[in-house]
Amino acid sequence: MRLLIFGMGYTARAIADRLEPHGWRVAGTTRDGRAGTIAFADHDRVAFEARAATAILSSIPPDTDGDPVLNTYRDLLDGPVLAYLSSTGVYGDAGGGWVDEASPIAGRRVGRNAADADWLAMGARVFRLPGIYGPGRSPLDRVAEGKAHRVDLPDQVFSRIHVADIADGVARGLTAPAGAYNLADDLPCSQNEVVAYAAALLGLAPPPFVPLESLSPMARAFYAENRRVANGRAKRVLGWTPAYPDYRFGLRALSATTSPTSASAAPAPAKSDQR
Repeated sequence: MRLLIFGMGYTARAIADRLEPHGWRVAGTTRDGRAGTIAFADHDRVAFEARAATAILSSIPPDTDGDPVLNTYRDLLDGPVLAYLSSTGVYGDAGGGWVDEASPIAGRRVGRNAADADWLAMGARVFRLPGIYGPGRSPLDRVAEGKAHRVDLPDQVFSRIHVADIADGVARGLTAPAGAYNLADDLPCSQNEVVAYAAALLGLAPPPFVPLESLSPMARAFYAENRRVANGRAKRVLGWTPAYPDYRFGLRALSATTSPTSASAAPAPAKSDQR
């Protein structure tokens, strides 16, 4: 079994680590082909791996020109099982209500909406992901580094997912029917609640509240959306259950390796989506 991953970043690496012990040979691309990966622009090598692949997974988000994988390698995608890491941002703002795979696609990122639809039309398993956290990339790290904050928006609700649960869901999805699957934990809640819990685990005071207007435009756009993500289809169809059903389970597991001093000395985590 051979998997080609477009974009061997943080989440994709966790997926590869989940599959390789079960007999999968995994090849992946990055922008520059570092650390044993394939350069995204190396067409000959990418074509070789694509033709040999049992499955192809893309974790590369669209850019201003559209989806880079579909724009460059669409002709190589006919045959293997296809999978795509999308975002629950495609649902847009639900006013704090629940969204599932049948909800309208109304996200503010038009390119992401289009890429999600394109991969679905090609028969892919499209995994829609909320906020991702895991080793080296969690509220614990941000609190320990003094970079966390709380925003005074008491009714704001988000969903999130541990990277290990993404890896398990994708592994199961490679042999499941094509279609969209939300991979999210069981407890949508406010980011303030998560940050305060992370601080408590580290024995620190919760960071102060800051006004929404003090955030960057990108961060303000993030807080402009409010939704709860339902994961029932993934549970029913994939037989998937998150090992970390809410942020408390996930952060407690991560807290053993995070401290106010160790996080600042740790290397920066890899970006989640890289060519």
